[in-house]
Amino acid sequence: MVYLLDYFQHRRDCNFKQAERTQRIQSLTSYHGAFTASERQTLGKPIEELVQDVHKQVIQPIDILRAYGKAALKAHEKTNSVTEVMIGAAEGWVKDGSINMKGPLAGIPVSLKDSIVVGGFDTTVGYSCNVGNKGEKDGAMVRILKDAGAVPYVKTNLPVTLLSFESTNDVWGRCTNPHNNKYSPGGSTGGEAALMAAGGGRIGIGSDVAGSVRAPAHFSGIYSLRCSTGRWPKNGMCTSMPGQEGIPSVFSPMSRTLGDLTYFTRSMIGMRPWKYDHSVHPIPWRDDVVTEYEGNKKLRVGVLRTDRVVDPAPACARAVEEVVQALQKQGHEVVDVEPPSPYEALYIASQLLNADGCKTFKSFFRTGEWEDTGAKQMSWLMSLPSPFKWVYYMWVKYVRRDEIWAGLVKDWKEKSAYEQWKFVAKREAYKAKFHAWWEEEAKIDIMITPPNATPAVPHDGMHDAISSCGYTFLFNLLDYTCGIMPITHVDKALDQLPSNFDIKRLNGVAQGAYKLYDATAMHGLPVAIQVVGQRLEEEKVLAVMKTIEDALGNDKYQLLEID
Repeated sequence: MVYLLDYFQHRRDCNFKQAERTQRIQSLTSYHGAFTASERQTLGKPIEELVQDVHKQVIQPIDILRAYGKAALKAHEKTNSVTEVMIGAAEGWVKDGSINMKGPLAGIPVSLKDSIVVGGFDTTVGYSCNVGNKGEKDGAMVRILKDAGAVPYVKTNLPVTLLSFESTNDVWGRCTNPHNNKYSPGGSTGGEAALMAAGGGRIGIGSDVAGSVRAPAHFSGIYSLRCSTGRWPKNGMCTSMPGQEGIPSVFSPMSRTLGDLTYFTRSMIGMRPWKYDHSVHPIPWRDDVVTEYEGNKKLRVGVLRTDRVVDPAPACARAVEEVVQALQKQGHEVVDVEPPSPYEALYIASQLLNADGCKTFKSFFRTGEWEDTGAKQMSWLMSLPSPFKWVYYMWVKYVRRDEIWAGLVKDWKEKSAYEQWKFVAKREAYKAKFHAWWEEEAKIDIMITPPNATPAVPHDGMHDAISSCGYTFLFNLLDYTCGIMPITHVDKALDQLPSNFDIKRLNGVAQGAYKLYDATAMHGLPVAIQVVGQRLEEEKVLAVMKTIEDALGNDKYQLLEID
């Protein structure tokens, strides 16, 4: 009886939130209909220009909000990307002086991952048990934004566990990719990516523990920056795994254009976020680094073609090669690199991230609540009794002869404090080894990699591809700064698998990824690259991204048109 009542309460809370969202959207009568000419002009301007217009009183902040509010509702209708609709409240904030219109982000609407706390609104993180948890005060992140002049106007969709490259939950439903609604926009910050790719926003904030601002940017065709821990504020959030610090999560910026990503990052760091959040390092924005790497400096660029766990699919390999050729034409030195085993990093990171035996993210579920298919695979394997798990491990290793998958399965269990400390020691040893390799052997300025083995996954594809996250997860373990920039689109004529391709020859991780790769079905989906610096090198990474985009010239990525 208790379980039945729990299920009925779950359904009531989900229905309530969806009805509340619908009512808020319907009440915004002036935000429906076609764009006016002035609204289209506003939507086409970089945020730096809009801020200057606000400071000069050329445009009123309320007019910017109305343009982007209308664009967000159109994007949501197409992708189901929005969770909390805050536009009505935002109108009040703009008018009552709650927001500093002299700040570096004056009047700019900013979208937020649903896990970010905004006073007066729920922070469900996709779990129905969190419905009604609204507090009165803004979290630290939102206070900084308002003091900088930004206007929070919507929160966006995510996966219920925050452990997926999809963004689906019972509370808000499934978020879809604006390029192809049969595919995921990414996760766990998929709602942000879908919203911006469809033109519903220019800047937003997500979080990243295994690639959660990077996979969505790659899947949906936008830009993102995975900051190192301590460079971007992280207090004032809710999460599915409170207390998990084996692989720390970071909050980071996402944007529709590279110029906006750089201006947004510079503006937030310029707000001295360490005054709001004790976890932020007091490191000001370093213009000298930007000048050095945006100038005529000849770069030594390392290219990671494969992590030797899952080779990139043809579309992803082609995107990397296009950038390599563009940089070489500009006179930069480009070298292929083989860093310390990325598989070792995947093994260590996966064990640390789930050291609790998947108990924490499962503790928030109600009876009958939908669980992300990838997270469900992880927790199912975690819950297997030891004798069955040992038999499975032996079969994978000695019958299938799959050392890669067997190695991940072998220690997949809840860790004691003693065992976790052992893995933390392995993590630190790996970080030291990688740092020495970068400095003493590779001697590179920057690294370029695929962001993922494949483009966007089809819905529920994480059931198979849950472990195929090594290209991003590696740099969470290392805590390196990474940027994602879209380069091209899947082309069914160029990106087919070779005729001799045999999926049965692949390891278990690679099989999970390649089950989903179909260049014909994926035709037109975005494909990005990942630009990697070392720890706390946000300025350098953004500057090199600008160098790459300049090198691409007229061949640079074309964004989706705003409907």
